[in-house]
Amino acid sequence: MREFNYQTIPNELLKLDIMNLVAAIHEYKGKQELFIAAKPDILERMIEVAKIQSTGASNRIEGIHTSDKRLGELIKAKAEPKNRSEQEIAGYREVLALIHESYEYMPPKSNVILQMHRDLYQYGFSSFGGHYKNSDNIITQTDLTGTKSIRFKPLPAFETPEAIERLCETYIDSINIGECDPLILSSMFILDFLCIHPFNDGNGRMSRLLTLLLLYRSNYNVGKYISIEMIIEKTKETYYDMIAASSQGWHEGENSYHPFVRYMLEIILNAYKEFESRVEFVESKTLSKPDRIKNLFTHSMKKISKKEIIEQCPDISMSTVEVTLSKLVKEEYILKIGSGKNTAYIRNFANQ
Repeated sequence: MREFNYQTIPNELLKLDIMNLVAAIHEYKGKQELFIAAKPDILERMIEVAKIQSTGASNRIEGIHTSDKRLGELIKAKAEPKNRSEQEIAGYREVLALIHESYEYMPPKSNVILQMHRDLYQYGFSSFGGHYKNSDNIITQTDLTGTKSIRFKPLPAFETPEAIERLCETYIDSINIGECDPLILSSMFILDFLCIHPFNDGNGRMSRLLTLLLLYRSNYNVGKYISIEMIIEKTKETYYDMIAASSQGWHEGENSYHPFVRYMLEIILNAYKEFESRVEFVESKTLSKPDRIKNLFTHSMKKISKKEIIEQCPDISMSTVEVTLSKLVKEEYILKIGSGKNTAYIRNFANQ
């Protein structure tokens, strides 16, 4: 049976690249804490936006979709789900809210994980919500020709309950000892959780909810304000590649945590950078709202949609965004590209 030992951290996780990422996260974390202490009133809108983004992104990663309008209704107004996809989205909404409100009282133990999984499937009929898998499962991959193959075979169902118990115990013991940074320990935990694959369904979404829980409990709460799930979604192929790279040799205890741990640290660091970028716009009192929108294009070479502007500047209304964009297009400062849902805007470098 696979053993877990977080008391001794592999040397590969003590190398310079990992240590540099941890140090950078600590630096941004300190800046975030100072800002939160000084300006708690302006962060509520960021929290609401992050909830919507996190719920939508984590479900889309698993192929669970709904419209942006319905997603907003499900999260903001807690509308009743109308179909299977919306039931799963609503379940994620509830568990995410629970973590936001009660993470301090949710130790990463087997019974807590089972209750989270139960709540993930609280809408609609589910015989497996809140229960570990009752049959062996496999993780497959599909090549360009559509041919499926086995990428990884997780632990058998009969070994799963004990494996989760031991995984949680070694994580909690290592956190209590305090010799290794929780950022590293939490990423190792999530990789092992994914390799156990303890549920018939919902393993990916549970892993991302557990990521937030472990980070919040160790006072890394950037995921409240910036959607870590959405950053993962934007790098989904790399996400799966790093899981695959770190799961090789896992059953024999010969796998390398390095690829997945480094990836997760980069995701967390990007979230902190995004937090700093957004609050700079929200905090600025010297620029008008139209000037802040213009500034987004001034400092970027990428195309930007209305939705992304609202995400960057959550205190600016859609009507202000639309009026400003029309003005900037008319002035030829930006160019409008695409149409319909694909409409975006980009800085007009040819005219500057």
